[in-house]
Amino acid sequence: MNFYNFFTDEQKKNIHEASLTILEETGMLVKNKDALDIFKKNGCRVDGQMVKFPRRLVGEKMASVPPTFTFKAQNPEFDVVLPDGRPVIVTGSSAPNVVDPISGEERRGSSRDVANIAYLINELPGFDVFSISILADDAPPDMRSLYRFYPALKNCKKPVRSNTPTIPDLEKVLQMGHAIAGSEAAYMDRPFINHHYCPVISPLTYDVESTEAVIYLTKKALPVYGTIVPNAGMTSPMSLLSTLTLGNAEFLSLCFLMQSVRAGCEVIYAVLSTVADMRAGDYAPGAIETGILQMGHSEMARFYNVPSGGYIGLTNSQLNDVQNGYETAMNTTAALLGGADLFNMGGLLGGLMAFDFAKAVIDNEIAMNLKHLCKGIPYQEKDFCLDLIQKLGPAGNYMDQAHTAKNMRKVTHYPSIGVRGFRSKWEHDGKPCAAGQAAALARKILLQPNKNAFSAEIDQKVRAHIPNLPDGNAGWYE
Repeated sequence: MNFYNFFTDEQKKNIHEASLTILEETGMLVKNKDALDIFKKNGCRVDGQMVKFPRRLVGEKMASVPPTFTFKAQNPEFDVVLPDGRPVIVTGSSAPNVVDPISGEERRGSSRDVANIAYLINELPGFDVFSISILADDAPPDMRSLYRFYPALKNCKKPVRSNTPTIPDLEKVLQMGHAIAGSEAAYMDRPFINHHYCPVISPLTYDVESTEAVIYLTKKALPVYGTIVPNAGMTSPMSLLSTLTLGNAEFLSLCFLMQSVRAGCEVIYAVLSTVADMRAGDYAPGAIETGILQMGHSEMARFYNVPSGGYIGLTNSQLNDVQNGYETAMNTTAALLGGADLFNMGGLLGGLMAFDFAKAVIDNEIAMNLKHLCKGIPYQEKDFCLDLIQKLGPAGNYMDQAHTAKNMRKVTHYPSIGVRGFRSKWEHDGKPCAAGQAAALARKILLQPNKNAFSAEIDQKVRAHIPNLPDGNAGWYE
Protein backbone atom coordinates (compact mmCIF):
# COMPACT_ATOMS: atom_id res chain seq x y z
CA MET A 1 0.00 0.00 0.00
CA ASN A 2 1.34 3.43 -0.91
CA PHE A 3 1.12 6.06 1.82
CA TYR A 4 0.47 9.77 1.69
CA ASN A 5 3.62 11.80 2.31
CA PHE A 6 3.89 15.41 3.42
CA PHE A 7 7.65 15.64 3.04
CA THR A 8 10.38 15.04 0.49
CA ASP A 9 13.34 12.85 1.42
CA GLU A 10 15.40 15.99 1.96
CA GLN A 11 12.78 17.50 4.26
CA LYS A 12 12.65 14.32 6.37
CA LYS A 13 16.42 14.49 6.76
CA ASN A 14 16.05 18.11 7.85
CA ILE A 15 13.44 17.15 10.48
CA HIS A 16 15.79 14.44 11.72
CA GLU A 17 18.71 16.86 11.90
CA ALA A 18 16.60 19.48 13.68
CA SER A 19 15.59 16.83 16.23
CA LEU A 20 19.24 15.95 16.78
CA THR A 21 20.01 19.65 17.29
CA ILE A 22 17.36 19.82 20.02
CA LEU A 23 18.87 16.79 21.76
CA GLU A 24 22.46 17.97 21.38
CA GLU A 25 22.06 21.66 22.19
CA THR A 26 18.92 21.94 24.36
CA GLY A 27 18.91 18.45 25.86
CA MET A 28 16.51 16.65 28.19
CA LEU A 29 15.69 17.18 31.85
CA VAL A 30 15.99 13.70 33.42
CA LYS A 31 14.57 13.22 36.92
CA ASN A 32 15.21 9.49 37.18
CA LYS A 33 18.64 8.68 38.65
CA ASP A 34 18.99 5.30 36.91
CA ALA A 35 18.27 6.94 33.57
CA LEU A 36 20.90 9.60 34.29
CA ASP A 37 23.47 6.87 34.97
CA ILE A 38 22.52 5.01 31.79
CA PHE A 39 22.79 8.13 29.65
CA LYS A 40 26.18 9.02 31.18
CA LYS A 41 27.61 5.50 30.70
CA ASN A 42 26.53 5.60 27.06
CA GLY A 43 28.34 8.80 26.17
CA CYS A 44 25.85 11.57 26.86
CA ARG A 45 26.90 14.82 28.52
CA VAL A 46 25.27 14.91 31.95
CA ASP A 47 25.21 18.07 34.06
CA GLY A 48 23.04 17.62 37.13
CA GLN A 49 19.70 16.48 35.73
CA MET A 50 20.36 17.89 32.25
CA VAL A 51 21.38 15.43 29.55
CA LYS A 52 22.67 16.32 26.08
CA PHE A 53 22.99 13.73 23.34
CA PRO A 54 25.87 13.72 20.81
CA ARG A 55 24.16 13.33 17.44
CA ARG A 56 26.55 10.59 16.30
CA LEU A 57 25.59 8.41 19.27
CA VAL A 58 21.88 8.83 18.61
CA GLY A 59 22.38 7.41 15.13
CA GLU A 60 24.31 4.46 16.52
CA LYS A 61 21.54 3.63 18.97
CA MET A 62 18.85 3.89 16.30
CA ALA A 63 20.74 1.33 14.21
CA SER A 64 19.83 -1.40 16.73
CA VAL A 65 16.07 -0.70 16.74
CA PRO A 66 14.22 -3.62 15.07
CA PRO A 67 11.53 -2.98 12.42
CA THR A 68 8.77 -4.92 14.22
CA PHE A 69 6.90 -5.05 17.52
CA THR A 70 4.93 -8.07 18.76
CA PHE A 71 1.94 -8.02 21.09
CA LYS A 72 1.68 -11.46 22.68
CA ALA A 73 -1.55 -12.98 23.95
CA GLN A 74 -2.44 -15.86 26.29
CA ASN A 75 -3.63 -17.65 23.15
CA PRO A 76 -0.88 -17.52 20.49
CA GLU A 77 -3.54 -17.36 17.78
CA PHE A 78 -4.19 -13.77 18.85
CA ASP A 79 -0.57 -12.57 18.70
CA VAL A 80 -0.21 -9.41 16.62
CA VAL A 81 2.94 -8.24 14.84
CA LEU A 82 3.49 -4.66 13.72
CA PRO A 83 3.58 -3.52 10.99
CA ASP A 84 2.49 -6.75 9.25
CA GLY A 85 -0.88 -6.89 11.02
CA ARG A 86 -1.84 -3.28 10.30
CA PRO A 87 -4.17 -1.71 11.09
CA VAL A 88 -3.87 -3.00 14.66
CA ILE A 89 -6.82 -1.66 16.62
CA VAL A 90 -6.50 -1.05 20.37
CA THR A 91 -8.93 0.32 22.90
CA GLY A 92 -8.34 3.69 24.48
CA SER A 93 -7.06 3.30 28.03
CA SER A 94 -7.00 4.35 31.67
CA ALA A 95 -10.09 6.55 31.73
CA PRO A 96 -11.30 7.22 35.30
CA ASN A 97 -14.99 6.87 34.43
CA VAL A 98 -17.49 4.66 32.64
CA VAL A 99 -20.90 5.49 31.17
CA ASP A 100 -23.25 3.17 33.04
CA PRO A 101 -25.04 1.06 30.40
CA ILE A 102 -28.27 1.02 32.42
CA SER A 103 -28.64 4.60 33.64
CA GLY A 104 -26.56 6.31 30.96
CA GLU A 105 -24.90 8.36 33.69
CA GLU A 106 -21.14 8.76 33.98
CA ARG A 107 -19.63 7.24 37.13
CA ARG A 108 -16.35 5.90 38.43
CA GLY A 109 -15.17 2.63 36.90
CA SER A 110 -14.87 -0.64 38.82
CA SER A 111 -13.25 -4.05 38.47
CA ARG A 112 -16.59 -5.43 37.29
CA ASP A 113 -16.64 -2.85 34.51
CA VAL A 114 -13.11 -3.92 33.53
CA ALA A 115 -14.32 -7.53 33.30
CA ASN A 116 -17.27 -6.55 31.10
CA ILE A 117 -15.19 -4.35 28.83
CA ALA A 118 -12.59 -7.12 28.47
CA TYR A 119 -15.29 -9.60 27.47
CA LEU A 120 -16.84 -7.15 25.02
CA ILE A 121 -13.50 -6.42 23.33
CA ASN A 122 -12.73 -10.13 23.17
CA GLU A 123 -15.93 -10.65 21.16
CA LEU A 124 -15.67 -7.63 18.81
CA PRO A 125 -13.64 -8.69 15.74
CA GLY A 126 -12.37 -5.22 14.89
CA PHE A 127 -10.22 -5.01 18.03
CA ASP A 128 -6.81 -6.69 18.18
CA VAL A 129 -5.48 -5.56 21.57
CA PHE A 130 -7.27 -4.74 24.82
CA SER A 131 -5.61 -1.81 26.52
CA ILE A 132 -7.37 -1.75 29.89
CA SER A 133 -9.87 1.03 29.32
CA ILE A 134 -10.63 2.29 32.81
CA LEU A 135 -9.38 2.50 36.37
CA ALA A 136 -10.95 0.36 39.12
CA ASP A 137 -12.23 2.64 41.85
CA ASP A 138 -13.28 -0.31 44.06
CA ALA A 139 -9.68 -1.50 44.48
CA PRO A 140 -7.90 -1.35 47.84
CA PRO A 141 -4.93 1.05 47.72
CA ASP A 142 -2.36 -1.77 47.50
CA MET A 143 -4.24 -3.67 44.74
CA ARG A 144 -5.15 -0.99 42.21
CA SER A 145 -3.30 -2.64 39.34
CA LEU A 146 -4.40 -6.20 40.21
CA TYR A 147 -8.04 -5.08 40.20
CA ARG A 148 -7.52 -4.01 36.58
CA PHE A 149 -5.23 -6.72 35.19
CA TYR A 150 -6.96 -9.70 36.79
CA PRO A 151 -10.46 -9.16 35.32
CA ALA A 152 -8.87 -8.10 32.03
CA LEU A 153 -6.76 -11.22 31.67
CA LYS A 154 -9.55 -13.45 32.95
CA ASN A 155 -12.01 -12.34 30.26
CA CYS A 156 -9.89 -11.46 27.20
CA LYS A 157 -7.66 -13.85 25.29
CA LYS A 158 -6.41 -11.13 22.95
CA PRO A 159 -3.23 -9.27 23.95
CA VAL A 160 -3.80 -7.19 27.10
CA ARG A 161 -1.91 -3.92 27.57
CA SER A 162 -1.73 -1.34 30.34
CA ASN A 163 0.56 0.28 32.90
CA THR A 164 1.20 0.39 36.64
CA PRO A 165 1.93 3.37 38.91
CA THR A 166 4.87 1.86 40.83
CA ILE A 167 7.43 -0.94 40.60
CA PRO A 168 5.80 -2.87 43.51
CA ASP A 169 2.52 -2.75 41.57
CA LEU A 170 4.30 -3.92 38.43
CA GLU A 171 5.92 -6.82 40.28
CA LYS A 172 2.52 -7.95 41.61
CA VAL A 173 1.10 -7.93 38.08
CA LEU A 174 4.05 -9.97 36.80
CA GLN A 175 3.64 -12.45 39.66
CA MET A 176 0.03 -12.87 38.61
CA GLY A 177 1.23 -13.51 35.06
CA HIS A 178 3.54 -16.23 36.39
CA ALA A 179 0.61 -17.85 38.21
CA ILE A 180 -1.58 -17.78 35.09
CA ALA A 181 1.19 -19.25 32.94
CA GLY A 182 2.04 -21.93 35.51
CA SER A 183 5.54 -20.71 36.38
CA GLU A 184 7.87 -17.77 35.95
CA ALA A 185 9.81 -19.68 33.27
CA ALA A 186 6.63 -20.41 31.32
CA TYR A 187 5.62 -16.77 31.53
CA MET A 188 9.02 -15.52 30.37
CA ASP A 189 8.75 -17.87 27.41
CA ARG A 190 5.46 -16.17 26.47
CA PRO A 191 5.06 -12.81 28.26
CA PHE A 192 1.42 -12.12 27.45
CA ILE A 193 1.10 -8.91 29.49
CA ASN A 194 2.06 -5.92 27.36
CA HIS A 195 3.23 -2.73 29.03
CA HIS A 196 2.91 0.91 28.05
CA TYR A 197 4.06 4.15 29.70
CA CYS A 198 4.57 7.84 29.00
CA PRO A 199 8.05 8.36 30.50
CA VAL A 200 8.66 11.56 28.54
CA ILE A 201 6.67 14.56 29.72
CA SER A 202 6.71 17.23 27.05
CA PRO A 203 8.60 19.38 26.72
CA LEU A 204 11.83 17.38 26.94
CA THR A 205 11.47 15.91 30.46
CA TYR A 206 11.76 12.39 31.87
CA ASP A 207 9.66 11.56 34.93
CA VAL A 208 10.69 9.21 37.75
CA GLU A 209 8.14 6.36 38.02
CA SER A 210 7.31 5.65 34.36
CA THR A 211 10.96 5.90 33.37
CA GLU A 212 11.82 3.44 36.13
CA ALA A 213 9.22 0.98 34.81
CA VAL A 214 10.47 1.23 31.23
CA ILE A 215 14.05 0.52 32.37
CA TYR A 216 12.90 -2.37 34.60
CA LEU A 217 10.88 -4.07 31.85
CA THR A 218 13.47 -3.47 29.13
CA LYS A 219 16.16 -5.11 31.27
CA LYS A 220 13.93 -8.17 31.70
CA ALA A 221 13.18 -8.36 27.94
CA LEU A 222 9.47 -7.90 28.61
CA PRO A 223 7.30 -6.06 26.04
CA VAL A 224 7.09 -2.32 26.69
CA TYR A 225 6.89 0.88 24.70
CA GLY A 226 6.23 4.54 25.35
CA THR A 227 4.02 7.25 23.89
CA ILE A 228 5.20 10.80 23.15
CA VAL A 229 2.61 13.53 23.86
CA PRO A 230 3.51 17.12 22.84
CA ASN A 231 0.60 19.58 22.88
CA ALA A 232 1.08 22.56 20.56
CA GLY A 233 0.49 25.88 22.32
CA MET A 234 0.99 24.29 25.74
CA THR A 235 4.00 21.97 25.79
CA SER A 236 5.36 22.63 22.30
CA PRO A 237 5.37 25.64 19.97
CA MET A 238 2.14 26.52 18.14
CA SER A 239 3.55 25.08 14.93
CA LEU A 240 2.77 21.68 13.41
CA LEU A 241 6.31 21.29 12.07
CA SER A 242 7.92 22.29 15.37
CA THR A 243 5.60 20.02 17.39
CA LEU A 244 6.42 17.13 15.06
CA THR A 245 10.16 17.85 15.38
CA LEU A 246 10.12 18.22 19.17
CA GLY A 247 8.10 15.01 19.53
CA ASN A 248 10.50 13.30 17.15
CA ALA A 249 13.42 14.37 19.34
CA GLU A 250 11.68 12.97 22.41
CA PHE A 251 11.10 9.66 20.61
CA LEU A 252 14.77 9.46 19.60
CA SER A 253 15.81 10.06 23.20
CA LEU A 254 13.52 7.27 24.41
CA CYS A 255 14.97 4.90 21.81
CA PHE A 256 18.44 5.91 23.03
CA LEU A 257 17.49 5.00 26.60
CA MET A 258 15.88 1.67 25.76
CA GLN A 259 18.59 0.56 23.32
CA SER A 260 21.22 1.49 25.90
CA VAL A 261 19.51 -0.81 28.40
CA ARG A 262 19.10 -3.67 25.90
CA ALA A 263 20.20 -3.34 22.31
CA GLY A 264 17.64 -4.73 19.88
CA CYS A 265 14.59 -4.26 22.11
CA GLU A 266 11.39 -3.63 20.18
CA VAL A 267 9.80 -0.17 20.15
CA ILE A 268 6.83 1.58 18.60
CA TYR A 269 7.02 5.17 17.40
CA ALA A 270 3.85 5.94 19.36
CA VAL A 271 2.43 9.42 19.83
CA LEU A 272 -0.50 11.48 20.94
CA SER A 273 0.60 14.77 19.44
CA THR A 274 -2.12 17.39 19.68
CA VAL A 275 -2.86 21.08 19.22
CA ALA A 276 -4.52 22.87 22.14
CA ASP A 277 -7.74 24.77 21.58
CA MET A 278 -6.37 28.12 22.67
CA ARG A 279 -9.79 29.77 22.83
CA ALA A 280 -10.15 28.27 26.31
CA GLY A 281 -7.03 26.15 26.70
CA ASP A 282 -8.99 22.94 26.09
CA TYR A 283 -7.28 19.64 25.38
CA ALA A 284 -8.41 18.56 21.89
CA PRO A 285 -7.34 15.01 20.93
CA GLY A 286 -10.36 14.75 18.62
CA ALA A 287 -9.22 17.69 16.47
CA ILE A 288 -8.13 17.04 12.89
CA GLU A 289 -4.63 18.30 13.76
CA THR A 290 -4.15 15.10 15.79
CA GLY A 291 -4.59 13.13 12.58
CA ILE A 292 -2.31 15.45 10.63
CA LEU A 293 0.45 15.14 13.24
CA GLN A 294 0.04 11.36 13.37
CA MET A 295 0.56 11.26 9.61
CA GLY A 296 3.77 13.27 10.02
CA HIS A 297 5.07 11.07 12.83
CA SER A 298 4.27 7.91 10.83
CA GLU A 299 6.21 9.34 7.91
CA MET A 300 9.21 9.84 10.20
CA ALA A 301 8.73 6.30 11.57
CA ARG A 302 9.17 4.97 8.03
CA PHE A 303 12.31 7.11 7.79
CA TYR A 304 13.65 5.14 10.80
CA ASN A 305 12.06 1.83 9.71
CA VAL A 306 10.06 1.31 12.90
CA PRO A 307 6.31 0.64 13.38
CA SER A 308 4.14 3.62 14.30
CA GLY A 309 0.80 4.66 15.70
CA GLY A 310 -0.68 5.81 18.95
CA TYR A 311 -3.78 7.43 20.36
CA ILE A 312 -5.49 8.29 17.12
CA GLY A 313 -9.27 8.26 16.66
CA LEU A 314 -10.24 9.85 19.96
CA THR A 315 -13.12 12.27 20.40
CA ASN A 316 -13.91 15.26 22.55
CA SER A 317 -17.63 14.53 22.31
CA GLN A 318 -19.41 13.49 25.50
CA LEU A 319 -21.86 11.15 23.75
CA ASN A 320 -22.36 9.02 20.66
CA ASP A 321 -23.24 11.81 18.27
CA VAL A 322 -22.11 13.17 14.92
CA GLN A 323 -19.04 14.84 16.44
CA ASN A 324 -17.95 11.53 17.93
CA GLY A 325 -18.35 9.84 14.56
CA TYR A 326 -16.55 12.34 12.37
CA GLU A 327 -13.66 12.96 14.77
CA THR A 328 -12.90 9.25 15.12
CA ALA A 329 -13.45 8.38 11.48
CA MET A 330 -11.60 11.32 9.92
CA ASN A 331 -8.50 11.02 12.10
CA THR A 332 -8.19 7.25 11.81
CA THR A 333 -8.70 7.33 8.04
CA ALA A 334 -6.06 10.05 7.68
CA ALA A 335 -3.65 8.09 9.88
CA LEU A 336 -4.24 4.86 7.96
CA LEU A 337 -3.55 6.54 4.63
CA GLY A 338 -0.51 8.19 6.22
CA GLY A 339 0.96 4.82 7.18
CA ALA A 340 0.14 4.42 10.88
CA ASP A 341 0.08 0.82 12.09
CA LEU A 342 -1.42 1.08 15.60
CA PHE A 343 -4.67 2.83 16.54
CA ASN A 344 -5.59 3.41 20.22
CA MET A 345 -9.12 4.46 19.32
CA GLY A 346 -11.76 2.34 20.97
CA GLY A 347 -14.48 3.17 23.45
CA LEU A 348 -13.56 6.49 25.06
CA LEU A 349 -15.57 9.71 25.14
CA GLY A 350 -14.81 13.19 26.42
CA GLY A 351 -11.13 13.32 25.50
CA LEU A 352 -10.05 10.09 27.26
CA MET A 353 -12.24 10.59 30.35
CA ALA A 354 -14.99 7.93 30.10
CA PHE A 355 -15.55 4.51 28.52
CA ASP A 356 -18.88 3.89 26.81
CA PHE A 357 -19.98 0.40 25.73
CA ALA A 358 -21.93 1.64 22.71
CA LYS A 359 -18.99 3.80 21.63
CA ALA A 360 -16.78 0.68 21.65
CA VAL A 361 -19.23 -1.09 19.32
CA ILE A 362 -19.33 1.94 17.01
CA ASP A 363 -15.52 2.03 17.01
CA ASN A 364 -15.50 -1.67 16.17
CA GLU A 365 -17.51 -0.78 13.07
CA ILE A 366 -15.02 1.96 12.18
CA ALA A 367 -12.19 -0.52 12.79
CA MET A 368 -13.72 -3.06 10.43
CA ASN A 369 -14.02 -0.36 7.78
CA LEU A 370 -10.37 0.61 8.31
CA LYS A 371 -9.29 -3.00 7.88
CA HIS A 372 -11.36 -3.20 4.71
CA LEU A 373 -9.93 0.08 3.43
CA CYS A 374 -6.41 -1.21 4.06
CA LYS A 375 -7.00 -4.04 1.58
CA GLY A 376 -7.44 -1.47 -1.20
CA ILE A 377 -8.24 -2.83 -4.67
CA PRO A 378 -6.40 -6.12 -5.21
CA TYR A 379 -4.88 -6.35 -8.67
CA GLN A 380 -5.29 -9.76 -10.27
CA GLU A 381 -5.94 -10.42 -13.95
CA LYS A 382 -8.95 -12.62 -13.17
CA ASP A 383 -10.64 -9.71 -11.41
CA PHE A 384 -11.10 -7.82 -14.66
CA CYS A 385 -13.98 -10.32 -15.20
CA LEU A 386 -13.81 -9.74 -18.96
CA ASP A 387 -15.42 -13.11 -19.76
CA LEU A 388 -18.39 -12.33 -17.50
CA ILE A 389 -18.78 -8.85 -18.97
CA GLN A 390 -18.67 -10.33 -22.47
CA LYS A 391 -21.22 -12.99 -21.49
CA LEU A 392 -23.80 -10.57 -20.06
CA GLY A 393 -23.12 -7.65 -22.39
CA PRO A 394 -25.04 -4.36 -22.34
CA ALA A 395 -28.04 -4.20 -19.96
CA GLY A 396 -26.88 -7.38 -18.21
CA ASN A 397 -27.88 -8.18 -14.62
CA TYR A 398 -25.14 -9.48 -12.35
CA MET A 399 -27.36 -10.08 -9.33
CA ASP A 400 -28.14 -13.74 -10.04
CA GLN A 401 -24.67 -14.70 -11.18
CA ALA A 402 -22.64 -17.34 -9.32
CA HIS A 403 -19.67 -14.96 -9.42
CA THR A 404 -21.65 -12.41 -7.36
CA ALA A 405 -22.68 -14.98 -4.74
CA LYS A 406 -19.12 -16.28 -4.50
CA ASN A 407 -17.50 -12.87 -4.05
CA MET A 408 -20.10 -10.75 -2.24
CA ARG A 409 -18.60 -11.31 1.23
CA LYS A 410 -15.04 -10.93 0.00
CA VAL A 411 -15.58 -7.64 -1.82
CA THR A 412 -18.04 -5.96 0.55
CA HIS A 413 -17.94 -5.14 4.24
CA TYR A 414 -21.41 -5.50 5.72
CA PRO A 415 -21.97 -3.26 8.77
CA SER A 416 -23.33 -4.73 11.97
CA ILE A 417 -25.00 -1.52 13.17
CA GLY A 418 -25.33 0.72 10.11
CA VAL A 419 -28.71 1.46 8.53
CA ARG A 420 -29.29 0.82 4.82
CA GLY A 421 -32.39 0.59 2.68
CA PHE A 422 -35.41 2.80 2.06
CA ARG A 423 -36.89 5.16 4.64
CA SER A 424 -40.14 3.15 4.72
CA LYS A 425 -38.24 0.06 5.91
CA TRP A 426 -36.33 2.15 8.46
CA GLU A 427 -39.61 3.53 9.83
CA HIS A 428 -41.12 0.04 9.89
CA ASP A 429 -38.12 -1.21 11.92
CA GLY A 430 -38.67 1.46 14.58
CA LYS A 431 -36.31 4.16 13.24
CA PRO A 432 -33.10 2.56 14.58
CA CYS A 433 -29.98 4.68 15.05
CA ALA A 434 -26.36 3.58 15.18
CA ALA A 435 -25.93 4.46 18.87
CA GLY A 436 -29.03 2.51 19.88
CA GLN A 437 -28.08 -0.51 17.83
CA ALA A 438 -24.54 -0.39 19.24
CA ALA A 439 -25.86 -0.38 22.81
CA ALA A 440 -28.15 -3.31 22.00
CA LEU A 441 -25.27 -5.32 20.52
CA ALA A 442 -23.11 -4.69 23.60
CA ARG A 443 -25.97 -5.84 25.83
CA LYS A 444 -26.50 -8.96 23.69
CA ILE A 445 -22.85 -9.94 24.06
CA LEU A 446 -22.74 -9.36 27.82
CA LEU A 447 -25.91 -11.37 28.37
CA GLN A 448 -24.08 -14.49 27.11
CA PRO A 449 -21.66 -16.40 29.36
CA ASN A 450 -18.01 -15.83 28.53
CA LYS A 451 -16.76 -19.16 27.18
CA ASN A 452 -13.22 -17.81 26.92
CA ALA A 453 -12.81 -16.89 30.58
CA PHE A 454 -10.24 -18.60 32.82
CA SER A 455 -10.84 -22.26 33.54
CA ALA A 456 -11.72 -23.08 37.13
CA GLU A 457 -8.28 -24.65 37.52
CA ILE A 458 -6.40 -21.50 36.46
CA ASP A 459 -8.71 -19.28 38.50
CA GLN A 460 -8.13 -21.33 41.65
CA LYS A 461 -4.39 -21.28 41.08
CA VAL A 462 -4.29 -17.51 40.68
CA ARG A 463 -6.50 -16.93 43.71
CA ALA A 464 -4.37 -19.23 45.83
CA HIS A 465 -1.30 -17.28 44.80
CA ILE A 466 -2.87 -13.83 45.22
CA PRO A 467 -5.60 -13.47 47.88
CA ASN A 468 -8.41 -10.90 47.99
CA LEU A 469 -8.88 -10.52 44.24
CA PRO A 470 -12.29 -9.40 42.92
CA ASP A 471 -14.42 -12.11 41.34
CA GLY A 472 -13.53 -10.73 37.90
CA ASN A 473 -16.60 -12.23 36.26
CA ALA A 474 -18.23 -10.58 33.25
CA GLY A 475 -21.99 -10.31 32.79
CA TRP A 476 -24.81 -7.88 32.14
CA TYR A 477 -25.66 -5.42 34.89
CA GLU A 478 -29.30 -6.29 35.46
